Amino acid sequence: MVSEVLVSVKTDMQWCVDGLSHELEGIRTGRASTVLVEDIIVDYHGTSMPLKQLANISVPEPALIAIQPWDRTAIRAVEKAILKSNIGLNPSSDGTILRLAIPALNEERRMELAKMVGKHVEERKIALRNIRRDHVAKLKRMEKEKDISKDELDSTLKKVEDLTDSFVAKAGDIGVSKQKEIKEI
Repeated sequence: MVSEVLVSVKTDMQWCVDGLSHELEGIRTGRASTVLVEDIIVDYHGTSMPLKQLANISVPEPALIAIQPWDRTAIRAVEKAILKSNIGLNPSSDGTILRLAIPALNEERRMELAKMVGKHVEERKIALRNIRRDHVAKLKRMEKEKDISKDELDSTLKKVEDLTDSFVAKAGDIGVSKQKEIKEI
């Protein structure tokens, strides 16, 4: 029973840290990345769907994203969705391919993005601590109901604390890495 709780803690915390990584991929740096646009919702023939389901998205150059819709009639809808998405990029079209030039970030914008990364990391650290709190409460209930002994509770609480510390450190490392990437010129 205790091992199930530890597995649950580890799974929940890993999910939280993985979510942070995915969240931070969408924050723009000076480099082009398909992650910036692939989840933009496009209204295509009355159906809303992510851009990655409508087009081939590539990065032919470090500062350029190319989007080639599989259906040429979708190019207007894709262009409109990109403009509506507020990612701060203006597409240029030649009728078959949309190109998004990624401008260099100025220093002020880099600092704003670094603060935003810090905010996301802090939110995830709080979420990790909440996961710990929930599982500690569950363990204490188990001990109160005599499902586990006091010694098992103490050793398991120590393991939960160690897991929490390691995942909080991972989240911090991911944030530092992304901030360094943003501040690179």
